[in-house]
Amino acid sequence: MIEPPNFPDSPGCYIFKDSEGRVIYVGKAKDLRKRVGSYFQKGDKGKKTENLVNAIVSAEFIATRTEVEALILENNLIKKYSPKYNIDLKDSRRYAYLQLTDEKFPRVMLARQRTGEGKFYGPFTSAKERDLVLETINNKFMLRTCRKFPKRACLRHHIRHCLAPCVGFASEGDYAKAVERAKKILKGSTGELASLLEAEMKENSAKLDFELASSLKGQLFSLKALQDRQATERQKKYDEDIIAFSVVGGKAHLLLFNVKSGLLLNKQEFEFDFYDGALSDFITSFYSENPIPKEIIVPEEMGNALEQFLSEKKGSLVKLTSPKAGEKKGLLELAKKNVELTFFLGKGRVGALKEALGLASLPSVIECFDISHLSGTLSVGSMVQFRDGEPDKRNYRRFRIKSFEGNDDFKAMEEVVGRRYARLVAEKAELPSLIVVDGGIGQLNSALAALAPLGLGIPVVSLAKRLEEIYLPHSGIPKSLDPKSPALLLLQEMRDEAHRFALSYNRLLRKKKIRE
Repeated sequence: MIEPPNFPDSPGCYIFKDSEGRVIYVGKAKDLRKRVGSYFQKGDKGKKTENLVNAIVSAEFIATRTEVEALILENNLIKKYSPKYNIDLKDSRRYAYLQLTDEKFPRVMLARQRTGEGKFYGPFTSAKERDLVLETINNKFMLRTCRKFPKRACLRHHIRHCLAPCVGFASEGDYAKAVERAKKILKGSTGELASLLEAEMKENSAKLDFELASSLKGQLFSLKALQDRQATERQKKYDEDIIAFSVVGGKAHLLLFNVKSGLLLNKQEFEFDFYDGALSDFITSFYSENPIPKEIIVPEEMGNALEQFLSEKKGSLVKLTSPKAGEKKGLLELAKKNVELTFFLGKGRVGALKEALGLASLPSVIECFDISHLSGTLSVGSMVQFRDGEPDKRNYRRFRIKSFEGNDDFKAMEEVVGRRYARLVAEKAELPSLIVVDGGIGQLNSALAALAPLGLGIPVVSLAKRLEEIYLPHSGIPKSLDPKSPALLLLQEMRDEAHRFALSYNRLLRKKKIRE
C-alpha cells in the first residue's frame, strides 16, 4: 500500500494501479483530494475496499472541468481497462443519446449506443433532463413516435402532440420545419427557438390561453438541458491527441492526452530538457514509435514541414492544430490545467502562501507543530515537514513533553519548538523557511518565545481552527483568506497532518500505559 497521494482539490478521475502497472480501480470525484484521501483513513472500509487499498502501488489522476465530465470520463476508462475492483458496467449503464432517425418523417428516440442510421446527440448524464428534452421535442414540435404508420390518427394527434403525417394532416415540408426546430434544440442552439417560444407565449397570453402560455414557459426552461453536453466525449469519428507543457528551470513538463473516436482515454507524462525546437523534436521522436492520430492539438504553431512528415509516415493527412478559440481551445486549456496540477501542485500552493503572508522568499521548507494530550496527561508534540508543498515524512518528528505535567498547551508548544530548533542550531542543520503552529495568538507567542534565545529570524504564523484565522507576529488582528485559496488549503493540510501525527503518538503512549 502506498502513502496517500497528494491530489488537487479539483473534479476528475483517479486511477489506482497494482505492482504490475495494471489498472485495478477507476473512480470519479468532485474533489480528488478528499475522495482519494478517504481510502487511506483508518476505519472499517469493508473487505473489498481493504483489499483494494492494500493492492495499490501507484495512483494518478486526470482533472476535469466539472463533476459531470468526470462521470463520463470514468465510464470511458472503466470500459477501456475493465479494472478488477470496479463493478462491471453493462451497456445499459452507458449514458444515453437521443437519435434523430433517417426516415421520410423522422422520429427522435432514446439510444443507448451510437448504432444505426440517423444523427446522435448527447450523451446525457441526467436522465431527467434527457427525458424532458425528448418530451419537449415530441410534444411541442409534434414529431411522431410510432414505429409504423397507423391507419388513422392516434390519440397523440387529438391532444395536439403529433402532426399526424401518417394520415396526411401534415405535409412533408411542414413536418421538415418541425424537425429543423428539433435539431436546433438537440444541437443546443436554443437562442432562436427561445425567441420564437417567447413570442408564441405572449401571443397566447394575449388570447387569454394561459394554460398553453404556461406550458410554453416550462418548455423554455427545458431548452437549457443540453448545456450539460461534455467536452470529454465529443462526437468525432477520428482519433486525436492533445499536447500541453510548461517549462520550469530549463525542464519541459509535458502531458499528452489520447482521444479515441471522441473519447478522452488517458494521459502520458514526459519530462525533458527544453530548448528552441524541443517540442518539434518531441513530436517527431514520439510519433516515430507510436500511432499517429488524424489530428494533434498543440499549444503553438508547428509549421508545415512537421505536418508533412507525419502525414507521409501515417499514409494519410495529419493536421497539427493550434486553436485560438472554441471547443479545441477549451480542451487545450484543460490539458494545461492538468500539467499544472500534475507537476506543479505543491509549488503553486507554496507560491500562493508566500504572497498571502507577504513573505520575503518562497517557503520551500515548512515545519508545522501541534500538541496533543488526554485530559492533561501524556502530553506530546508533533512536527511535520512539507517540502515544496508536499509532505516529507522522513523528516517528521514527535516529542514527549518533559518540562512539566498537566494541561498547558502554551508551555508545551514553547518546549517543543525550543527543543527542535536548539538541536538544529547545535547540529548546524538546515532550518525551515516558515514555521506554522496550530492554535491562536497564545501558541504563536509561545513559539516566538522559544526562538528568541536562539536568535533565529524564521517567520512564524499560527492557524486557529475555529474560524481558520491566521495570526502573524506583532499583529493583534488575525488574517482571513478565501476558504478555497491554495494558501489556506496548504496551511490546513499541514495543520491537519500535524494533528494526526500528534494524536497517533498520544494513542500509542496510552496503549503502552494500559499494558503496563
